[in-house]
Amino acid sequence: MKIEIPEQKTLVHEMIIPIRWGDMDAMGHVNNTSYFRYMETIRIEWMVAAGFPPDPTGEGPVIVNAFCNFYKQLEHPGDVLARMYVSDSARTTFETWCTLSRTDDPDTVYAAGGATTIWVDFPAQKAAPLPDWVRAKFFK
Repeated sequence: MKIEIPEQKTLVHEMIIPIRWGDMDAMGHVNNTSYFRYMETIRIEWMVAAGFPPDPTGEGPVIVNAFCNFYKQLEHPGDVLARMYVSDSARTTFETWCTLSRTDDPDTVYAAGGATTIWVDFPAQKAAPLPDWVRAKFFK
């Protein structure tokens, strides 16, 4: 099953991630699990920069599903240009999207993925309403 990234989304963060030799597999390309690590890396960096770093004693986002479409192989050496987007806020959830390109080929999407994110009260271990400040900052 292939899930397409929507046209209606907001760019919230960009970063460059080096492709490490250890990200490669025996087939000579970046292993599929590394793509999910790249998406995790930009998602966490965005959350910290946005003011809601992971905090098990408070509230914050949790990923409830994730996917990745692989379009073209990434290979070492090189750098990944990761772009993070958000869309579709609801009472307790929103969608995150990520595109992965190479810095030397920024217009080609090598992989694209996303995740449904739910806002959680960690001590209570249950969903909580998306805070107004998060909604105002990212979902206009």
